[in-house]
Amino acid sequence: MEELIEMNVALLRGTCSSPADVRTLPSGTVLAQLQLTTRVYATALSVPVAVVDPAAWVEEIDTGDELVVLGTVRRRFFRAAGGTASRVEVEAGIVAPARDRRRLRTLRRRFEQLFEALDE
Repeated sequence: MEELIEMNVALLRGTCSSPADVRTLPSGTVLAQLQLTTRVYATALSVPVAVVDPAAWVEEIDTGDELVVLGTVRRRFFRAAGGTASRVEVEAGIVAPARDRRRLRTLRRRFEQLFEALDE
């Protein structure tokens, strides 16, 4: 019997609907949160994206910037007023401006590697 390969891959292209929200967590980890608006069959969808320890340029992302994100879907738990809360988001592995050919090539290579793993 063939082994089932499980995969969690999210590929998004869209526009930021707000500036990057950057903060340092109690652990010292820097977290940038983005709201990416994508369109699926003319319907706008807002997708939260988390970037852990982002490059400096990610912290400067602003409303209207077009991005391509490769990452994984994740449910994150955190403490909130009154208890524990959760959020489903895309945890970005690679973030690239939609017009940055060099970063897009890196993203494409990684995407292709992930799908080649399905054939192994």
